[in-house]
Parts: sequence; structure tokens; C-alpha cells
Amino acid sequence: MVHLVTGGSGSGKSAYAEEQVLQLGEGRRIYLATMQVNDEESVLRVAKHREMRKEKTFETIERTDTLENLEIPDDSIVLLECVSNLLANEMFMPGKSGIHAVSAVIDGIEHIQRHARHLVIVTNEVFSSGVAYGGMTRVYLEFLGIINQHLGRTADMVTEVVFGIPIPVKRPGEGIIRQNRLFHEVAAK
Repeated sequence: MVHLVTGGSGSGKSAYAEEQVLQLGEGRRIYLATMQVNDEESVLRVAKHREMRKEKTFETIERTDTLENLEIPDDSIVLLECVSNLLANEMFMPGKSGIHAVSAVIDGIEHIQRHARHLVIVTNEVFSSGVAYGGMTRVYLEFLGIINQHLGRTADMVTEVVFGIPIPVKRPGEGIIRQNRLFHEVAAK
């Protein structure tokens, strides 16, 4: 089972994703941390996330790139935190995928998916702020949008977290929920 969790910065998506992993039953829980720690803000963010999961029996694997080479124990429950960091690392770290980052990220996630019993993926919502970016920031956001769309189509479940509130977008066997509900509300008027 693959569950994609998205939301804006500070939305509560990480805490929600961790709780989802805990509800998936017993087994080896792996927290796949992708953040490149290179400044004070990232040090604080990592410390916050470690504190959040301190009592949750996660085994942490820090991997900033090249997930397709990562050995994941079969039948594990994996939390990938998060796609936006992974993409930035693949695009901008010297000697990494660069312009081929979309394929590298998707291939790496599919590799993990083949080995894990369950995979919960955290990503960031993009293009909802209304701010127009240019240059490589625009390319990064477009790449993240492509990856998010692919993951949304292929995931069994998709949840958007807004203000700490999980909003189901797609559930197994039900397809896309949020758009269908809106369509029926408008059509009924």
C-alpha cells in the first residue's frame, strides 16, 4: 500500500504521516530522511522531527539521494520524508541527477515500493501560493509538480493535510474523493 501525504509548509503533514505508519501494524518501521543538513534552520528542523518520532520505534536511515541503490528490508513499513528535499538534492547537489532528477526520484521511490510492505510518502504542495517564480526555482517547482502528479495517480491513497486536518483526496477502491464530492455538490444545485 502506498499513501501519499501532501500539504503546505507547517501543515502537520509529517505528524499525520507518522501516525499513519503506526496504524499500519507491526513490523520494521523505517524513517527515510532525505533532508540535506547544511544550515542552522535545517539542524532545527531535523531536531524537531527526531523529537516528534522519539517514542515511535522508527529506525532512521538518512539518505539524501540515489534511492534506487538503497537496500530496504523486505516487508518493512517505510516513511519517506520528503520528496521535495529529495528532488532538491538530486537537482542541485554536485554530481547528482540534475536535469534528470524527475526520473531519478521516481525510479528511487518505485525501488522502495517494490521492497516495502507499506510506503507512506510526504511531499509539499506546490503552486498554490500564487507567487510566480523564475529560473531554476520555477524548474524545481515544475519538476516537483510532475513527480507529485505521478505519485498521486499511482498511490493507493492520497491525503492533503490543511491546518493539521487530514482531508482525503483518494482512497483505495474509491478513487478520487475530493473532486467527485465537489462535482456532485455543484451538479445538485
